Amino acid sequence: MPSGRKRIAVNPPVFFVSGALLLLFLGFGVLDTKDAARVFPAVLSAVSTHFGWLYVLSVGFFIGFCLWLLLSRYSRIRLGDDDERPEFSTLSWFSMLFSAGMGIGLVFYGVAEPMMHFSAPPTGEGATLAAAQQALPITYFHWGLHAWAIYVLMGLGIAYFAYRKKLPLAIRSCFYPLLGDRIHGVLGHIIDIIAVFGTLFGLATSLGLGAMQISAGMKHLFHVPHGTNTQLILIAVITAVATLSLVSGVKRGIRRLSELNMLLAGLLTLFVFVVGPTLFIINTFVDNLGRYLAEILTRSLRIAPLNEGEAGWMKNWTLFYWGWWIAWAPFVGMFVARVSRGRTIREFILGVLLVPTVVTFAWFSVFGGTALHFELFGGGGIAQAVSKDLATAVYVMLERLPWGGVTALLAASVVAVFFVTSSDSASFVVDMLTSGGHPNPPIWQRVFWAIAEGACAAVLLYAGGKQALNALQAAVVSIGLPFCVVLVFIAVSLVVALRRDHPTPPPE
Repeated sequence: MPSGRKRIAVNPPVFFVSGALLLLFLGFGVLDTKDAARVFPAVLSAVSTHFGWLYVLSVGFFIGFCLWLLLSRYSRIRLGDDDERPEFSTLSWFSMLFSAGMGIGLVFYGVAEPMMHFSAPPTGEGATLAAAQQALPITYFHWGLHAWAIYVLMGLGIAYFAYRKKLPLAIRSCFYPLLGDRIHGVLGHIIDIIAVFGTLFGLATSLGLGAMQISAGMKHLFHVPHGTNTQLILIAVITAVATLSLVSGVKRGIRRLSELNMLLAGLLTLFVFVVGPTLFIINTFVDNLGRYLAEILTRSLRIAPLNEGEAGWMKNWTLFYWGWWIAWAPFVGMFVARVSRGRTIREFILGVLLVPTVVTFAWFSVFGGTALHFELFGGGGIAQAVSKDLATAVYVMLERLPWGGVTALLAASVVAVFFVTSSDSASFVVDMLTSGGHPNPPIWQRVFWAIAEGACAAVLLYAGGKQALNALQAAVVSIGLPFCVVLVFIAVSLVVALRRDHPTPPPE
């Protein structure tokens, strides 16, 4: 039967063990919410306390590795055959990788995170001019080069071994130079199962928290009850639309929704930039970019062992983010690899590391900078709204601008579409992982995992509310520890393969 007509493409150990783990953790989270809320955060705290140094050194190494590869003779190598050209246009490619990478978080935290750092900085007093000067550089640090370098390394490793070495589109393939055919055995299964776990529950957490933000926006705009029933309906709708997109495939559903994402987000950003404090936004962007670049080395290696207060702040913020990006890397890396066939290594690194970083900084400068301007010079009130409910932060800020109702509705739409694209792309990745790296798994499997993710978020939200979702989020971030080690070995494996496959410089 032709591959396009396959009815099933399952790697049984990964598929069934992942399904069993899904049920096991759902049962623990639902039947024993209090213990889950105690155990998972305790595990995360222990990981941050004892292995924070590993996160700090590893993530710094990932940036250095990406920059070395970008400037090396290997950067001309194409992820595919030597004469192959990219499968997607640059705009479509960028839209898809950005939507999958962190589009959801940018909307949720675009106003909230700078305001939280303004109110409670790592050092010094909050709600001061000094705190305002730190707020955006710290936010840049958490969402900038470090985060995207993690995605670059994972995605590049998968893409190189899949498209140059013709191995399955799976994380296990990255270890072929080190393990040989053993990647098809138990070790390979374990790697893919952990990746499925992180993707499934990471998305379930995001779906639940995202439903809360959309629900808060609907209450803010239309006085719709902001409760569990509304949030469950939103999860059902998002899951249904994501399933339709997933069934349509990458080239139609996922690509088109991602392009719609970028259009809506771009319109919202342009509006806030033009009608907001434009000159202040430009000045703060330039100033904060300079502070970020000047402090990047010291921040990258900072642990603050002699300052208990700052060390606690780092555990709650920086180390949490490093764990979250690493845990999220299998999903984003797999998806970015899937849509990057035909790109050179140089194009890949520039497109996934530098361009999204600049766009991310611009986003935070527009939304976070506008919020800071209102807080400092416009009567305040936004920091208080953030402390009361993070989900309403962006809506409270938009209210201060002309046409606040229209832009708030647009913001809610952007959140919803970002969640749809995250859901469909994550379901697609889980399906590829559980099918042994099949690039276009059968439709029924795509539908199964899309529904499973939505059901996971709905069940946890219904049974334990935000407490259960936060506990699950702590469990997901803890997965960052083993995958931190996995990423280090991916870098080693990639260097071994590049030197073995290309002993002389590749042709221009």
